[in-house]
Amino acid sequence: MPDLEFLLIGGLAALMGAIVQGSVGLGVGLVATPILAMLFPDLMPGSILVLSAVLPLATLSQEVGHADLRGIGWAFGGRFAGTPVGVLLVAAVPTQALGIVIGLIVLGALAATAWSREVPRTRRTLAAAGVVSGAAGTASGIGGPPVALLYQREDGPRVRATLAVFFMGGALLSLAMLAAAGQLPVRQVTAGLELLPFVLAGFLAAGPLRRYLDAGRLRLALLAVVGTSAVTLIVRNLI
Repeated sequence: MPDLEFLLIGGLAALMGAIVQGSVGLGVGLVATPILAMLFPDLMPGSILVLSAVLPLATLSQEVGHADLRGIGWAFGGRFAGTPVGVLLVAAVPTQALGIVIGLIVLGALAATAWSREVPRTRRTLAAAGVVSGAAGTASGIGGPPVALLYQREDGPRVRATLAVFFMGGALLSLAMLAAAGQLPVRQVTAGLELLPFVLAGFLAAGPLRRYLDAGRLRLALLAVVGTSAVTLIVRNLI
């Protein structure tokens, strides 16, 4: 039987995270990961990865035709290479140090791209972003920012659909590799499944915000979410 405290707190976090991701393209990991990591650390990172694998289906049901499949293929290749690194980090590196390093990397990438007139999106940058995303997403549950930064100047449907494809494939890969390495307890998976109704409700609630941001406001919102995710990781692990 699901724990009532977990459903109330984790469900609210998943709901809010899904509202953010449903409108911007990423965010369920940003909002829910710090809360679950502090209050229910034994349920991480598997529970967040389950949400990250399922929520994109809702986005793709509406915007799949906008996805940049060719570009995201290079990023996913990088994710495939970076995911085993994340598995090793989960097993070998203290969680606090890992979170701080990932947060600093994301902040550095944000600073390098936020004021650029054009963010280079090449095979190399996509693959490199995928590697960082694979390691960070598997280890901490927050892997979207590196790839999101490369698509920050695209329109809303393209950003959301492209990231949805990447998140779904990447989360499934991370779950599979964690399971193969014996780092994925069954309880983490069931906890993620218990939060799915909250995530789907959050996606539905994001509709009005999605339309608002698509009127030329998405890039600023995306950069704000990416920056907040990095600061959250750093502060959480320093505390």
